[in-house]
Amino acid sequence: MIRATGLTLRRGNKVLLENTDFVIHPKERVGIVGKNGAGKSSLFALLLGMIDQDAGEVDIPSSWRISHVKQETLVGQQSAREFVIDGDTHLRQLQALRAVVPDTDGQAIAELESELTEAGHWTARSRAEQLLAGLGFTPEQWEQSIESFSGGWQVRLALARALMMPSDLLLLDEPTNHLDLDAMLWLEKWLQHYEGTVILISHDTEFLNAVAKTILNFEAQKLIRYKGDYDSFLTQKAERIRQMQIAIDRQTRETQRLQQFIDRFKAKASKAKQAQSRVKALARMQVLSPIKAESSIDIRIPDPLNMPDPLMIMDKLSVGYTTDQGQKPILKNINLMLRGGARIGVLGVNGAGKSTLIKTIAHELEPLAGEFKPSKGLSIGYFAQHQLDMLDMQASPLTHLQRIADTHSREQELRNYLGMFGFSGDSVNSPITPFSGGEKARLALSLVVWQKPNLLLLDEPSNHLDVETREALATALAEFDGSVLMVSHDRHLLRTTVDSFWIVADGTVLEFEGDLEDYQTWLSNRQQQQKREERDTQVNISNTRKDQKRFEAEERQRKSALRKPLEKRIATIEKTVEQNQARLTQIDTFIADEDFYSEARREERVKLLEEHGNLSRDTSILEEEWMTLLEQIEAINAE
Repeated sequence: MIRATGLTLRRGNKVLLENTDFVIHPKERVGIVGKNGAGKSSLFALLLGMIDQDAGEVDIPSSWRISHVKQETLVGQQSAREFVIDGDTHLRQLQALRAVVPDTDGQAIAELESELTEAGHWTARSRAEQLLAGLGFTPEQWEQSIESFSGGWQVRLALARALMMPSDLLLLDEPTNHLDLDAMLWLEKWLQHYEGTVILISHDTEFLNAVAKTILNFEAQKLIRYKGDYDSFLTQKAERIRQMQIAIDRQTRETQRLQQFIDRFKAKASKAKQAQSRVKALARMQVLSPIKAESSIDIRIPDPLNMPDPLMIMDKLSVGYTTDQGQKPILKNINLMLRGGARIGVLGVNGAGKSTLIKTIAHELEPLAGEFKPSKGLSIGYFAQHQLDMLDMQASPLTHLQRIADTHSREQELRNYLGMFGFSGDSVNSPITPFSGGEKARLALSLVVWQKPNLLLLDEPSNHLDVETREALATALAEFDGSVLMVSHDRHLLRTTVDSFWIVADGTVLEFEGDLEDYQTWLSNRQQQQKREERDTQVNISNTRKDQKRFEAEERQRKSALRKPLEKRIATIEKTVEQNQARLTQIDTFIADEDFYSEARREERVKLLEEHGNLSRDTSILEEEWMTLLEQIEAINAE
């Protein structure tokens, strides 16, 4: 296990952790959460040996193989597939050794061949291709040179390479930032089946709920451990704050009582001894500090001055790029209307053309064919990640806003506006060079909505934002009276801000009848259909339509018979786990009570702690069985 004892960690003059303890058990999936700047990435640097702690100890088993995503620009002509295989350094070492062993040394060759087989030499290409495909790379891209990919795709390559490495500990820092929804769903499933220990930094709460089974939260320069996913962490933290406040109130009353006794009797000889004992008791009392609820940023998006309806009409529209070789259409024959007040999420697999559509609507690209009919009075606010690179790094937030504001705008008005996006005090006048990605994103968003647009075009607006800022953005968008057209892999943001969806697929854009769960089903069915079509093409199936229907009916019956007992067992497990979790939550409430640790409750405490351990163990076993059953059902469906 990983164990920290008395850990103190500083970055410059800032204390990130002070005298804190924590443990991470083998095969745990741990989410690290906390506000931007709390010290999450510094903790990773410490675990990787890049920095040293200021005090205390951190012990990681020396035998553990640690994998993480390296942040570097990739150059060279090496293919994407070979770059990913390089992540398995042990395999590469064996391959290099095999290349130099003389063919005449039969014994050495035999031993090496055995080691290569054990290291997965014969499956390396297929394993790398599975990782690349899961993260959105097409077979054509597997052979492309790594330097030909853009920054976001290079991050995906680095992630695939880290996953390729056989490891006991996997460190992931915001792994979903450059993934679209289908790649993120694939990564969730991959991590759920990973057999080592995962420590994960993410601001995507749904991703944390899907992957993490334990949360370590930065609180008042400590790392506090919570059992369960992110939603469970929120519930437990709220209860912890409540219990701490009760303890503080009780301590305040006791302090006042002791002080009153001391003040009354410290001058009386008959009471001097008692008064002195009260002074010692007061000195020994450890002052409890309240756990402060982390303050959220209160983003407010100004309402538009007017709202035409419809806002725009797309009639047989084709969008794409114009190159020296001519037009390169990405999407064709788009026939859609965007109504005033509509709130639409744009779905589609990576590379389908979502950003191309948004750029065309934002007038960054010219339509290739058809008509794009904006209504009179249409005012667009466009936010995309590349706009962060267009910020003036030497200018302050106030200077940025003054450049686009009316000359008659008062400085206090501008300051108040920036305050709604989390910029106050010295940060208003400070150059943005040292700002985090989240702070720059907030500034770029504030500049976009200053002009009070009636249509917000948002392309991955939540990248780099911490949880609190994401929640503030979701609230602001939900209260915004204008129209929203958004591309995002943040499922929580989509669920809370959009009412309907467009789907980009098969070279066009259509209205999608359904929600995100329906989209996941659609995506899964589409992938299975593609696999079936590939398989059918390979074996050149020549069955008649009648034979095929009979075969499909028999297959459905066969699969249903295979699934039925598995599904029944899953239902039983889910009911038992739900009961176990309810009882664990009840016991956790007892454990949080200070009186629980009194001598009078010793027998009860022993029984409850034993019950808590048994329930936790049983629940973990049931969850493992549940995942195995789901895999079996998926295997049946994929046949």
